[in-house]
Amino acid sequence: MKQHFAEQATLFASVIKWSCYATLVGILVGVGTTIFLRTLAWTTTQVTQLPHYYLLLPLVILLSSALVKWLAPDAAGHGTEKVIEAVHKRMGKISIAVIPVKLVATVITLAGGGSAGKEGPAAQIGAGLASTLADLLRVEDVDRRKLVICGISAGFATVFGTPVAGAIFGVEVLVLGQMFYDVLFPCFVAGIVGYHVALTLGGVYSHEIMPQIPVFSGWSLFEIIMLGVWCGLAALLLIETMKFGEKAFEKLGWHWSFKALLGGILLIAIGRFVSPDYLGLGLDTLSKGMHGEVISGGALFWKSIATSITLSSGGSGGVVTPIFFVGTAAGNLFAQLFSPQYLAAYSAIGMVALLAGAANTPIAASVMAIELFGNGIAPYAALACMVSYLIAGYRSIYPSQVLGSQKSSSLQAPTGRAMNELGSVTLKTREKSLIGLVDKMKKRKK
Repeated sequence: MKQHFAEQATLFASVIKWSCYATLVGILVGVGTTIFLRTLAWTTTQVTQLPHYYLLLPLVILLSSALVKWLAPDAAGHGTEKVIEAVHKRMGKISIAVIPVKLVATVITLAGGGSAGKEGPAAQIGAGLASTLADLLRVEDVDRRKLVICGISAGFATVFGTPVAGAIFGVEVLVLGQMFYDVLFPCFVAGIVGYHVALTLGGVYSHEIMPQIPVFSGWSLFEIIMLGVWCGLAALLLIETMKFGEKAFEKLGWHWSFKALLGGILLIAIGRFVSPDYLGLGLDTLSKGMHGEVISGGALFWKSIATSITLSSGGSGGVVTPIFFVGTAAGNLFAQLFSPQYLAAYSAIGMVALLAGAANTPIAASVMAIELFGNGIAPYAALACMVSYLIAGYRSIYPSQVLGSQKSSSLQAPTGRAMNELGSVTLKTREKSLIGLVDKMKKRKK
């Protein structure tokens, strides 16, 4: 009896402890993210009033790159990737200098027309604030790690207005195929608190109910599966384009300042000769897709290119908003070809399905669909997300993400390694797989 009482008392104390810790993280991240989003909105409004504002991109990328290089090298690239690396390699230790540098560098990049997202900086700012809080509270490394994961969740939840999906994203994105259930409760608390703090401070989020959802049938089920396959392939395009851009700029061997200027010039070329729609956050294109308007068929390709150039040349920002753009464009194109009456629904499903494939977060992406677009889209979005997740294979937009389990029993890869360490690993096909059976049948015929 005493043992049972001690067990329940310990668990109750743990709930109280992490409720308090996570609430503090949520408040800090809610305030920090709101400051970031308001600064970004005001700066973007001022800059975009200039005619052909994107002509300033070489200077914009140069300034952003200089801030990061000189003041906080850990703020380089897309923020979520750096936070994942910190969680796995440094028990969540993040320099406080990352917070202001990441905020300013990202605002400069996005307002000036750089193609990137706002979730990475929010996650990195949130994680940085959580790490600083851990220093003040003098907690152990294990608890620091938990607080930083709460910061990731709260940042994601607050920047998109999806508290539940944000909480799940923070624990799902770290390891492919596994979730840190011991951190799930505080992540929910941090995400919900951060979201409501942002609302209290005047945050505005646009959640829309899809006007027309496919009627369930055998054909619609098949179509959604094919949409998932298509989004998985589009996720691979984005991932490989990001890798190619990073390697291409590294092979140049130039000084970082010349790389920044080259990146800005290439982005100007895209804005001038292709379309300025592929620069910046691209929220207008997202809105078109959600309202059932036609998006250019080349949008998913050009947005991938623009994002790769921006981040590879020294620009600062995240990748989830570009993922949303590419996913919306992919779903929209699929609908144009097969079901024009579902342009809005397939654009929305494509948006979350591509997130599932590129970030290996099918559960968070499925929940996000419900939070953003209503319950009606849930079964279709979940199915497309799972298919996209499988089709994307052992690749990730976040190279530091660790492989925790196999996606298929037919393909084997070593678990416990970061995704960027799997490139030289040969995936082994089991004899019981479909390929093995086909080989056996061929031998019998001979």
